[in-house]
Amino acid sequence: MAPFEIDNIRADFPILSKEVEGKPLTYLDNGATAQKPSAVINSMSKFYAESNANIHRGIHHLSREATEAYEKSRSEIKAALQLPDSHELIFVRGATEGINLVTHGLEDRLQEGDEVVLTIMEHHANFVPWQILQERKNIKVHVVGLNESGELDLEAWKAAFNEKTRVAAFTHVSNVLGTVNPVSEMTTFAREREVITLVDGAQALPHGPVDLREVGGDFYVFSGHKVFGPDGIGVLTGPRDLLNSFRPYQSGGDMIERVQVSGTTFRDVPERFEAGTPNISATLGLAEAFRYMASIDWKAANAHENSLAEQTTEQLKGLGGIRIFGESTGKTAIVSFLFDIAHPQDIGTILDTEGVAIRIGHHCAQPLMDYYEVPATVRASFAFYNNEADVEAFMRGMHKVKRFFG
Repeated sequence: MAPFEIDNIRADFPILSKEVEGKPLTYLDNGATAQKPSAVINSMSKFYAESNANIHRGIHHLSREATEAYEKSRSEIKAALQLPDSHELIFVRGATEGINLVTHGLEDRLQEGDEVVLTIMEHHANFVPWQILQERKNIKVHVVGLNESGELDLEAWKAAFNEKTRVAAFTHVSNVLGTVNPVSEMTTFAREREVITLVDGAQALPHGPVDLREVGGDFYVFSGHKVFGPDGIGVLTGPRDLLNSFRPYQSGGDMIERVQVSGTTFRDVPERFEAGTPNISATLGLAEAFRYMASIDWKAANAHENSLAEQTTEQLKGLGGIRIFGESTGKTAIVSFLFDIAHPQDIGTILDTEGVAIRIGHHCAQPLMDYYEVPATVRASFAFYNNEADVEAFMRGMHKVKRFFG
């Protein structure tokens, strides 16, 4: 593992040399999607240039080569996640599809009156599928709130469980607040009560390795584009036996065992939930992203990105009129805020003229916005490739906002 040298790290990401409005790009929208290192981009181009073919069943050289690379990617990602032997890894389009697959599979198991426990900090991807299931099955969804620091009210969460609780779904890290939930404690609590758990890991993996043996629980999902990999690819992991009991989520080629006029039988996982031609190049790119992340000194990387977020928070407060959302201990490098003299849309527009990319809006977390009684926030989200020049550019933009509106 090479020492953490920020200039060398930034050189791995071609887009960071781009200029916007005649100024160096300052990319602080990592919570929405992360940038890609050359290794990931090149791996996908190499597949198309040298090995492009459909996987499985083909006996010619290119098909065998593509199949081997695809399944090797699965094995490498399983190993990186420390996936338990009892669990399987399924490639999906992203965390959203992974959650939808689980809710679809659990529909047959849930009965009228059963209950699901969520938290108020969930992304829409972990809200809406359960609400749809609530309408279809007449189940009850409990939503648990936060404390003043933006941490989950863990005692209230535990108190929401009863003899009818069947599922608990919760984010590993809040995409708005940066709050890191105590997922191991939560999955242990649920398992002791025979409650199925689903953890949304989309915002956790960009900040370092996740050991699924330590996380525990049942299902874990994440999206490739947030972990420095390609768009349109993600992962669902879950207990093999439970997944094999689910009805197929989609049907078609490759997920079948035998098709006859009289009926069809289906394969076991993972193929059971990988119907049709998958996103082969993106799968290989995702595996390359994991290889790249394995080369990072994450202790140094986390200290670096957290320092940038802390500097930003303190300098923002120095402007006056700033409200910070989420100040929990151990949070990830996300800074969400409002400025009392300017609308988020105006802040985003002015920052863009300075080459600074941030995110404004409800961040696909409208229940959380309602909880705080605000329509939107401004969010600056950091990755390990950001540097102090990014903080300086961001704050120049914020001082420009203050001059214009103040």
